[in-house]
Amino acid sequence: MKNFKNKRIFISGGNGVIGRELIRKLVKQGAVVLTGDLKPRGIELPLNIFYRQGDLNFIEKQELEVFKPEIFVHLAATFERSTESYEFWEENFLHNVRLSNHLMTLMKDLKSLKKVIFASSYLIYDPALYNFNSPRENPVSLKETDNIYPRNLTGMAKLSHEIELRFLDGFKSKQFKTVNARIFRGYGKGSRDVISRWVRNLLKREKINVFREEGIFDYIFSEDTAEGLLRLALSDKAQGVINLGTGKSRRVSDVVSVLKKHFLEMKAETGKSSIEYEASRADTKKLYRLLKWTPGITLEEGIKKIIEYEKKKINEKTEDLGNILITSISRKVPLIEAVKKAAAKLNPGIRVYGTDQNKDCIGKYFTDCFLNEGELTKLNKEKLLRVLNKHNIKYVIPTRDGELLFWSKQKYFLRKKGIGVFVSDEKAVNISLDKFLFYKYSKSKRIPSIQTSMNIDKIKSERLVVKERFGAGAKAIGINLNKKEAILHSKNLVNPVFQPFIKGREFSFDAYCGKNGKVKHLILRERNTVVNGESQITTLVKSRNIEKKLSGIVEKFGFNFHIVGQMILDSKSRVNIIEINPRFGGASTLGVAAGLDSFYWFLLECCGDNTDKYPVLSPEKILKQIRYPADCLKTVR
Repeated sequence: MKNFKNKRIFISGGNGVIGRELIRKLVKQGAVVLTGDLKPRGIELPLNIFYRQGDLNFIEKQELEVFKPEIFVHLAATFERSTESYEFWEENFLHNVRLSNHLMTLMKDLKSLKKVIFASSYLIYDPALYNFNSPRENPVSLKETDNIYPRNLTGMAKLSHEIELRFLDGFKSKQFKTVNARIFRGYGKGSRDVISRWVRNLLKREKINVFREEGIFDYIFSEDTAEGLLRLALSDKAQGVINLGTGKSRRVSDVVSVLKKHFLEMKAETGKSSIEYEASRADTKKLYRLLKWTPGITLEEGIKKIIEYEKKKINEKTEDLGNILITSISRKVPLIEAVKKAAAKLNPGIRVYGTDQNKDCIGKYFTDCFLNEGELTKLNKEKLLRVLNKHNIKYVIPTRDGELLFWSKQKYFLRKKGIGVFVSDEKAVNISLDKFLFYKYSKSKRIPSIQTSMNIDKIKSERLVVKERFGAGAKAIGINLNKKEAILHSKNLVNPVFQPFIKGREFSFDAYCGKNGKVKHLILRERNTVVNGESQITTLVKSRNIEKKLSGIVEKFGFNFHIVGQMILDSKSRVNIIEINPRFGGASTLGVAAGLDSFYWFLLECCGDNTDKYPVLSPEKILKQIRYPADCLKTVR
């Protein structure tokens, strides 16, 4: 029998009840697996897989192009049991309809793709075939050719994507094959199904509520579901709609009887229900004809496995991802939007807070909530922690030079309390904020930074630059001045320093350094038009040699997370470092567009994930960024 050794498999929803079983089987056979899921990486998943935490509605084509999947198993979905709530309307669209379309839009033109396995559902079949007003003696065997009329939104979403895949078959059948596995009544370890819910209730010594115990279902255990999907993926003949069930149905009362054997003091209360009596099972003739296999785990075996699993999970705590706080938001709308996008990739439930000394700042209208707790940098550790805990803040992103030192001093205290701060260590921040210290440190590490002195006579250059020693480099700067002009200009500054004026092309560079200080990715951009020290028009530049050199320079400072620096490339193509700031810059959003996913990587590292496994998605085309004012309309009532 063929296996998955060295095959590259992309699985959506891999941290779900079926996905975990599927991944274990694949890894055992030597497959290379990339999976994405909203939930944080589960401890049950093998370490040697690529795990992408976050909403797959935000995954981009480059991520999949880099991975080059041969097989796509689409498991990701949301559902509600029995009667769907009114609120499920939007959830179903986002995580069933939209997600399925989005993923296949990205996948359909990948040359590496050979097969698509879609976890569909028997809910597609017309419920009039198997739902009744009174109990039935025997179940109805549903065939792939039976009438379809989805019984709820989930079934509708499954049918919609089946039709989308059928559409693609008309254009892509020579490139890849598609299988719609209509899965029957699934249950498994860690699931939301009624069997798992009952087991969890019984372990807490709670009674269970039983409805329509005469109902008949084709219960298929998640291990068998995973095995069936893998066999369908390997089969050269498997294509189109295929039922995936046991072909043998059991009554709800059978489930209750099996549970009674494990929980002798079980209390079950029979409740009234308006739902019809179901009596269904899968016709598995096509499945067996293609695979010479049908699921074999009995209801008794499956329930025993679930009980053992749930007993181990009792003492485990669920992880709360918390919220994000951006400080000194001012007018930094592009930065706020970049953070919100990163948060949505991790989990749509994360809220982005903002704070600023100006309570009427523009940025407050673009956050999810404005934090009106006064100036945080004036609080001691305990008071600061109370404020952050009050709003469930688990991540802090400082954005202003003047507050970086404060947050760097709180960094390790807050980390011990489960709060990550998007800032470098105190030593690196101190060096970056003091231009004279920056030059001295650079000189000691043989970093090609521009000579800086508090004594103008030590600068042997006819043309000079004068700037403040501390704080933002563009503040009150004097450029290309003679000595007399430089001295005159310095009298208007608090702590002036002098540098030689160097002719050349001016560049900015953005980089992300992990918690280990290593550069994950660095981008270079030319500053075409600069206003008040910030690039209004900037263009991405690709130069492996310069990027490699700059990465080595950045690592010598011991920075963490995002940095933005400036340099001049002189007439002899030599790098001259002007400054490096350990924060997100005004035009750094170009870096995000160029694959520098700093905020997302920061969130992942705070959650304990290893970002080395996340690919860098660099665009093939050269990007230019033009920053401009824009209007935003918001409803006020």
